[in-house]
Amino acid sequence: MKSFRVVLLSMIIALVCSSTIIYGQSEYFGNWPVGSSPKELGKRLAENWAKRGFEFETGKRQFLIYPEVCAWYGALNVAEYTKDKDLQARLKTKFDRFLTADGAKNISPAEHVDYRVIGIVPLEIFQQTKEKRYLDFGKDLADKQWMKPTPDGITHEARYWIDDMYMITAVQMQAYRSTKDKVYLERAAKTMVAYLDKLQQPNGLFFHAPDSQYYWGRGNGWQAAGMTELLLELPKNHPLRPRIVKGYDLMMNSLLQYQAEDGLWRQLLDMPKSWVETSGTGMFAFAFVTGVKKGWLDKKKFGPAARKAWIGLAKHINADGNVTDVCVGTNKGFSVEYYMDRARATGDLHGQAAALWSAMALLR
Repeated sequence: MKSFRVVLLSMIIALVCSSTIIYGQSEYFGNWPVGSSPKELGKRLAENWAKRGFEFETGKRQFLIYPEVCAWYGALNVAEYTKDKDLQARLKTKFDRFLTADGAKNISPAEHVDYRVIGIVPLEIFQQTKEKRYLDFGKDLADKQWMKPTPDGITHEARYWIDDMYMITAVQMQAYRSTKDKVYLERAAKTMVAYLDKLQQPNGLFFHAPDSQYYWGRGNGWQAAGMTELLLELPKNHPLRPRIVKGYDLMMNSLLQYQAEDGLWRQLLDMPKSWVETSGTGMFAFAFVTGVKKGWLDKKKFGPAARKAWIGLAKHINADGNVTDVCVGTNKGFSVEYYMDRARATGDLHGQAAALWSAMALLR
């Protein structure tokens, strides 16, 4: 009888703890308004990517490019978290052309972060399928990024543009997840600290580059997403984690101040007259949601903002799964007007990717 009571008490405690955890998340990340379910919208966004052709097929460019793989990465994760085997299979097959001699011609050999990040997709497929050919393809790109490291141990591809902090970090983290080789952690952590020291300002935000001193929304989004990907893997006792957490916390607290009433952030974060923009918003939502779920961010402080960001973003996803109000591809700029005058697109893959990451974080 005594042992039965002990077992029963243990079951009750486990149930209470489980309920607390579920409530802690569903308090902000459940009971969604009609039309804003992450599962529904994640599926719509992922199918949108699955059905698209590649830009090189239209003659727009010669090679597979980073917005395509960033959307692809999000779609693969959404398919996994929703247990959609058919979608997973189609997304995997979509990559197989690049494993052929003919398809490999559309993978750029350039020593550039925008092309190395392509490795995140085959590495994700490897994690889902355990097929070594995908590991070999993705790992090769991650390793090539460090073929000629600088004296301080970071990649020679570092430009000190904030965009880099997703492009570099993501492929190195995917290589780590696939191999468990800590060399990839060290690469990403050292590079992240170098960028934090060079580009983060006292207000927590980041200049686009040292000579482009504007708080561009999506640029800061790349940084927020890159730090999030790194913190998901970096051990709590890693010597560089406190420095990265400090930069992350400073940025997240700053972003709270710049969130608009509709839950979105602006093209230029610190300019209230700037237009609201969805790709940066999706990346910030990804960082906020992940931070709250992982306990890095105070849930009472950041939970409502994360929820508001997703609901606001959901209103910019149309029936075809295209995201509206996305800033088009943007070089570093040297005037406020440059950023303010950037075109707003519907269905641009920078926005598709960011929305998929948000859905992925909510479904994880």
